[in-house]
Amino acid sequence: MITEVRVPSVSENVKQGKVVSVLVAAGDTVAAEQALIELETDKAVVEIPSPLAGRVTEISVTAGETIAIGALIARLETADVAAADIAPTAAAAPPVATEPVATTHTPAAKPTAPPAPAPAPARAAAPAPDRDDGAPSEDAPAPASPSVRRLARELGVAIDAVAGSGPSGRISEDDVKAHARRLLEGGAAACPGPPCPADGWVLAAARPLPDFAQWGPVVREPLSRVREVTAETMSFAWATVPQVTQYDQADITELEAFRKEFAARHPDAHLTMTAILVRVCAGALRAFPRFNTSLDAARREIVNKDYAHIGVAVDTEHGLLVPVVRDADRKGIVPIAAELAALSAKARTRRVNPADLEGGCFTISNLGGIGGTAFSPIVYPPQVAILGVSRAALAPVWRDGAFAPRLLLPLALSYDHRVIDGADGARFLRWICETLRQPLALVMDAPA
Repeated sequence: MITEVRVPSVSENVKQGKVVSVLVAAGDTVAAEQALIELETDKAVVEIPSPLAGRVTEISVTAGETIAIGALIARLETADVAAADIAPTAAAAPPVATEPVATTHTPAAKPTAPPAPAPAPARAAAPAPDRDDGAPSEDAPAPASPSVRRLARELGVAIDAVAGSGPSGRISEDDVKAHARRLLEGGAAACPGPPCPADGWVLAAARPLPDFAQWGPVVREPLSRVREVTAETMSFAWATVPQVTQYDQADITELEAFRKEFAARHPDAHLTMTAILVRVCAGALRAFPRFNTSLDAARREIVNKDYAHIGVAVDTEHGLLVPVVRDADRKGIVPIAAELAALSAKARTRRVNPADLEGGCFTISNLGGIGGTAFSPIVYPPQVAILGVSRAALAPVWRDGAFAPRLLLPLALSYDHRVIDGADGARFLRWICETLRQPLALVMDAPA
């Protein structure tokens, strides 16, 4: 029998990807779970395997092509298999996420959606928020997913007024943004009254640029997908999250001496300051649980998390990626260091799995290896705080009646002021500084 292999859901909110390479050809015999193509999503390159063993009769994609989730990859000639066994590949697989991911990714966009905005009277009798099959009737709600509805609410756009470009008039995020852009360009307000939330990325796109070529030669280049996602995320964060940045310095004189001595005795341990900070910040989340939350503004609720997953910003040639160390509060610093080194290497080669980039509760951005004295990191929604780390420097500190040279590490904590008060921010950052000042307070699981 002939089985169609389609692009499965590789990660929440991923709608399409670019085919990096096709690993098989028509006529090839493949085993179950053998990779058919490599697909580049927003921030990772993943292999799409064959669900069954068989012979490839047709390849429907080419390298460099952008394809959507659910698109046909190939057709396989297989032995007779129960229909239930091949159903998952016969159509686009629905997004599937484990519970931890579901509670840490933008809360308002989850399958358990908040009540939709007040619909027009003609649609009020509709029993369900969405429908995926068939054309909507006059009494049906606008055909849009919960995440699209959430975006419309954030932009102040009436979802029923948006024209959908998808099958049966299905409304996409791009449709909502295009509608908001038309409102802005036409001088109309995107929402009826204050406050009027807006996506900074949409606002920036709606404002025309001057003709730069009139002043000299210019060269245009398209944004990479990683840069585009970063721009959208940071624009959203800047436009919607009221942020405060708290600054402090940690005396790491003894800690750095201990770290260097430990590294000399265990050169394979990869014991970096970032690895130490991962463990310290995980402990801080346990000590100050309000920092381990997300704000569900649509439901007017705080989502409290009973796990401590720490994201670490990694500078790559493709852009900024943030792999996540899971359950960092339950691990020793040396295992964290090894895991962080492996995740960073995967991120730099774009071989990190999409799941490795999801579910973070708190983020660390360490620029100390590059330089600088301070910076203000931007909160990464739906998290409520992020720690920025700059380069440590020797400074004279008054101790015991005299100045002494001490190694001070500049720290900057940005947090969502809707959730966290200034006093709590100061206590949280001071807790981190005091913990770093006392190396014996850190649990070191040294290798044998």
